[in-house]
Amino acid sequence: MAKPTYKRFEIKLEQSAQPGRPWVPNAFMGFTFIFHTAALVAVLWRPDDWPWALSAVGLNQLILILAGLWPRSRLLGSNWTRLPPAAAARGEVSITIDDGPDPEITPLVLDVLDQFDAKASFFCIAEKARQYPELCREIVSRGHSIENHSWHHRLNFAFAGYRGFTRELTEAQDILTRLSGSRPLFFRAPFGIRNPILEPVLSRLGLQLASWTRRGFDTRETNPDRVSQRLLRGLQAGDILLLHDGNAARTLAGDVVILQVLPGVLAAIQKANLHAVNLRSARA
Repeated sequence: MAKPTYKRFEIKLEQSAQPGRPWVPNAFMGFTFIFHTAALVAVLWRPDDWPWALSAVGLNQLILILAGLWPRSRLLGSNWTRLPPAAAARGEVSITIDDGPDPEITPLVLDVLDQFDAKASFFCIAEKARQYPELCREIVSRGHSIENHSWHHRLNFAFAGYRGFTRELTEAQDILTRLSGSRPLFFRAPFGIRNPILEPVLSRLGLQLASWTRRGFDTRETNPDRVSQRLLRGLQAGDILLLHDGNAARTLAGDVVILQVLPGVLAAIQKANLHAVNLRSARA
């Protein structure tokens, strides 16, 4: 495997932080707050009805839990599962690459993207990014964006409260900003799992939650053809595709799955007269 080379690149940090935005609960979350309040009032008014009130609140909580376990759900707040209509009208799709950077795989992914003049968004784990600062600078120097994928990428991330989310995301924001020169604008939850407390934290930090339209499951699928089929079936403008340069699966022959899949995916995007852009470009 060829040894990656890095271009000289100097970072100029942004002078101001990304402004936050007021958190306004969506219709479902607003209903949840009102519903819980009404259940409490009902119990105070008619204490004997507490089993019904408790059952109703329990059902609502179950819906909240299921929404948090479904990465593409919008019930808990704003969530990009597709690019905005204007980006789709321009024939854009977005390649998003998670769990890096990886010193062996990421440079080769960058080379493949260059071959097709494609841009991507790298959702980096800040703990890993701090270990490979030159690689983060290389990502940005080639026209890609670095976004927030948490500080530690822990399995129990979704169980954090407001303070836990704030600490995890703020530390990641600070590290990734220093390394890339640009404050992340998007966040993807580890494993795509979250709880209702996350959205107020994202609003405070000026981050937009982003999931995907389709994914290839390339962290566990060893057959590149199956990964490609999942990503390309029904491909259309506005799609957000998910791949991984960190925690990447390998074929039975030992080849990295994303490196086997990405050239074909990018070729299919070009053949469909679509353009691979990073998420920031799609906002314009």
